[in-house]
Amino acid sequence: MGDVLIVQNSRSGGPGRVGGWLEEAGLKPDVVLAHEGALLPDRLGHDAMIMLGGGYLPGDDARAPWLADARRLVGQALDEGVPLFGICLGGQMLAQVAGGEVTGDTGAPENGSLPLTLRPEAAGDPLFHGLPSVVPAVEHHKDAITRLPSGAVWLAETAACPYQAFRVGERAWGVQFHPEVLPERIREWRADGFDPDEVHAKAVADEPISTPIWREVTMRFAALAQ
Repeated sequence: MGDVLIVQNSRSGGPGRVGGWLEEAGLKPDVVLAHEGALLPDRLGHDAMIMLGGGYLPGDDARAPWLADARRLVGQALDEGVPLFGICLGGQMLAQVAGGEVTGDTGAPENGSLPLTLRPEAAGDPLFHGLPSVVPAVEHHKDAITRLPSGAVWLAETAACPYQAFRVGERAWGVQFHPEVLPERIREWRADGFDPDEVHAKAVADEPISTPIWREVTMRFAALAQ
């Protein structure tokens, strides 16, 4: 049985359904509640890592001092070829550690289930190949990646936020959206300019389409850890 280190960076930002899918694939999720003061390991001894989201920029060490250790682990995963999946803040962290750029309060904020357009490069990607050209994905962010790392493969985009999914090297992925989130979690979110009931209803309508897609992506990632 392989272990997947999951770094949780906020109270409400748990692994959600992704944790269940990993267990279904025969993996053991090891969730570290970094936001509660749990220490991250000195060395990445797991078979894979997932870096979850949170309301911070990747270098916001003053408010979230554990982020320095989180960035260190992301760097280790890149250096050692450990499969890595970064979600929202985690995806931004991967971009920054690998040499890209993340900017706070940039562009139009995104909230709720939105259409994600896959780029032609996704056809050859180990996780994103064969998916529909447009898929629903849950968003909740106002910060964004504004420059991808050199050599990164750009996989998906939305109208408001271009860099929705990308790959660094052969085994590290970052996404701006939330494949782990079910519609009920959206009720906990508040964002200026968005009607909570409308956002939730759209996510409920999209869930039967989105769930099998993001489950398949998670299973493909799990296979890399095995």
